[in-house]
Formats: sequence, C-alpha cells, structure tokens
Amino acid sequence: MTEQHEPTSGHDYAARLQRLEGARWRQVLNVQAPYRWNIRRLELGRTLDVGCGLGRNLAHLGGNGVGVDHNAEAIGVARSKGLQAYTSEEFAKSPAAVPGSFDSILLAHVVEHMSFEDAVGLVGEYLPYLRPSGSVCFITPQERGYATDSTHVRFVDFDKLGELCAALELSPYRHYSFPFPRPVGKVFPYNEFVLVARS
Repeated sequence: MTEQHEPTSGHDYAARLQRLEGARWRQVLNVQAPYRWNIRRLELGRTLDVGCGLGRNLAHLGGNGVGVDHNAEAIGVARSKGLQAYTSEEFAKSPAAVPGSFDSILLAHVVEHMSFEDAVGLVGEYLPYLRPSGSVCFITPQERGYATDSTHVRFVDFDKLGELCAALELSPYRHYSFPFPRPVGKVFPYNEFVLVARS
C-alpha cells in the first residue's frame, strides 16, 4: 500500500471511527436507520465489504456479508460485534476467500481515501471473488462530507466513479444521491453518491 493509505491504517483512525459511532446523539436519533434501509434495499446478496471499518455496513447486511479492512484495530472491533471480518492479509488465507463466491462487492467510503490508480488496484484485487455478472457498489461522500475528513485524498463523484468503472471494465446500471437530492450534499455532511455497476 502507498503512503496515502497510512492515515486510515492505525490506531488513531480506528479510535476516531469509534468516537463517531458511539456519539450519544447518534444513538438517540438512530441516525443509521435510513442508511441501513438503503443498504438492504440494494439487495446485494452475499457481499464482500471491502474497507469495512468497524463493521457498520456488515451489520446492515444482516449476516450476509464478509468484511475486509487494512486497519487491524477496526477489524478487532468488527469481530467483537460478532461479524465475520478479516484484515487484508488474513482474508486471502481465510475460508471466505473463494473465487466467484460473492454476489456483490461493497466499497462504502473507501475510494475517496486513495488515488485513482490505487482504487483501481484495490477493486481489481477483490474482483476475482465476485461471481460472473455480480455487482460492485460504490458509496462516496458528497462535498460537505468530503471536507469533514482529513484522510480523504480525492473527491469522487459520479463522473469519477464512472471513470473507475471504465478502468475496471464494470458497467454502471444504477446511481443516485442519498438520502437527499444532490444539491443537499453541498451543506449536509452525510449525503452520499451511490453507484452500482455490473461485472
């Protein structure tokens, strides 16, 4: 991995994710409810969650997913929640690493943390585990959300996701702004680009 990955690989990044996830207001308002609904309505089937972090989306998948992340501490937290998750190094040797065994690959808030070339390399590394005609789902932050995290490297909108798909020979078939229309992303930090492509 290149230096651009280092800010998300250590203790500080995992601790930041835990602080954000554990914020009292997030628990009281159940802010994850619409995002959980969004992940489930995509009907991704058995999913390889690349860059799973603490396992938020793995939990949203209701047990129908396997997570992988280069942050060992984050993987430890995911496992403590009863989720199936591996570090990048562990995954290749795990029983989950069966070629063609996943219906989809999910990369939620991942590719904005790296260069275009590194994103192509990362997705390409896991594509062999996707079944033929399986789906790859990308979720990236819009402007306000992008600005909130100093580990972000590159703003990745629908156009940039399209370029990534072209480089990987993926065919986009669905894209939308969530949870609010696209203009809201300039002021609301939790608005996301969602794009789903077929292998």
